[in-house]
Amino acid sequence: MRNFLKLRKNRTYDYSPRYYKGEGNPYKIEHKLDKYRSTANTQRGLKNKFSSAFDDLKNEGDKNLKIRFLVIVAVLVLLFLFIIDFDLSIFLNP
Repeated sequence: MRNFLKLRKNRTYDYSPRYYKGEGNPYKIEHKLDKYRSTANTQRGLKNKFSSAFDDLKNEGDKNLKIRFLVIVAVLVLLFLFIIDFDLSIFLNP
């Protein structure tokens, strides 16, 4: 009996054209930035999703990104409050 929870993998064939002299398979479709992406060609399954999520948490990336993001959000919120004529005096003590 087949396991109905697992998806069936597609068959792959190791075909190379007769007169092709290059490296690898010329018919393989791959984006040029896939080698830098952590989500490209990931294995399916709940355990693999959690492990890749934990690996992404370990990589911090740009440290100024959070500060830049907070400044942009604050400016947009203040701009929105200015457009709708929100009165900030309700938060001050009388």
